[in-house]
Amino acid sequence: MSYWNSNKAMEEYSLPSTNPYGNFTVVDTVPENMLHMVHSHWYQFPPLNPMWYGILAFVVTVVGLCSICGNFVVIWVIMNTKALRSPANTLVVSLAVSDYIMMTCMFPPLVLNCYWGTWIFGPLFCEVYAFIGNTVGCASIGNMIFITFDRYNVIVKGVSGKPLSQKNATLQVLFVWICSIMWCVFPFFGWNRYVPEGNMTACGTDYLTEDEFSRSYLYIYSVWVYIGPLALIIYCYFHIVSAVATHEKQMRDQAKKMGVKSLRTEEAKKTSAGCRLAKVALTTVSLWFMAWTPYLIINWAGMFYPSVVSPLFSIWGSVFAKSNAVYNPIVYAISHPKYRAALYKKLPCLACSTESADEGSATNSTTTATAEKYESA
Repeated sequence: MSYWNSNKAMEEYSLPSTNPYGNFTVVDTVPENMLHMVHSHWYQFPPLNPMWYGILAFVVTVVGLCSICGNFVVIWVIMNTKALRSPANTLVVSLAVSDYIMMTCMFPPLVLNCYWGTWIFGPLFCEVYAFIGNTVGCASIGNMIFITFDRYNVIVKGVSGKPLSQKNATLQVLFVWICSIMWCVFPFFGWNRYVPEGNMTACGTDYLTEDEFSRSYLYIYSVWVYIGPLALIIYCYFHIVSAVATHEKQMRDQAKKMGVKSLRTEEAKKTSAGCRLAKVALTTVSLWFMAWTPYLIINWAGMFYPSVVSPLFSIWGSVFAKSNAVYNPIVYAISHPKYRAALYKKLPCLACSTESADEGSATNSTTTATAEKYESA
């Protein structure tokens, strides 16, 4: 593979064999027209072990193919199943679209760059690549927030809450995408900028420039797309689980008054709705936290502790954030009982058994109905 041979790389890109630091570094294979975008911080690091490029390419390929297929299936099944074309599922489709765009546009260039060991598509596409990733990442987070709000409205507020209409769902989707595009355009106009990341195979925001104006973009970014959304998601799911736990207690108290063991049939054979809901909520928050925390750490470490940020260290933010596009279809769509039924009809080879869902629907308990509202929200 040609990027293993540094002499060939330098000859192809017409780069000098030396640099200001006197040693061959990770920057020396970067095309000459890209050098003005590379921060001097990266000149101190030697080239990455070729093994890491291979591992990164393999992981991103697996994640990319799974994400593209999974999100395409979600979009196709929902759009072609009349029973699933609900306002709530408009948000799910928007989430799937953002994840689909992310991996379709980002994983092929990343794999090719891993083959060459550097960014090969020029400065303009570097900025476009970072802009697309930034935009769809913000849109994905925004969609998840509105999905969470809808579930909170259905479960916690119940009949007192205003049902989500198709008009409101459409307006929420437009709001998410317009805000995401507007926010991510700012680096093109000098408020921060898009630059190659440390491993030189991807591009993102500039967290190494010490200018406070540039850093202010990342300060607000951290609150806008991480701290704020995480706090809202935790708040909503806490109250969702609390509401179901309270309902469970009321059901048990009512059963005692009626002198029966339980108001639910075959309770011993089924997991309580509260436990199932708690597991889904915990999974949602945990996966969200795992996906975006590495990027936050990398950005803040680059601003305040740049000595710890190496090319290898910078890889993980991209990998974890992209993995979010794989499990979003599982958490937000495949957990939907009606979606599973539609998937079983259209693509039975991909669907799980619907036996348990059918059994659950036959249970005439208010608690189970509450859980189904949560799953189908």
